[in-house]
Amino acid sequence: MSTDAPTDLVYELQETLARAVKGVREPEEMRQARDEMNRMREELRQKIGTVEVAVDLVRDARNQ
Repeated sequence: MSTDAPTDLVYELQETLARAVKGVREPEEMRQARDEMNRMREELRQKIGTVEVAVDLVRDARNQ
């Protein structure tokens, strides 16, 4: 996904949402998105380590 200009990003998002609503699946785009999310997750893990927020959220929900 290109981020050259906000209008380009908005257009790409609209196109992606239109395909999703129609049920059109683009395997290559899905693969690219998966790879990008995996890359970002690994970068975050290396910067701050593993963050265990789920346990705290469950405990907070029980206490309310």
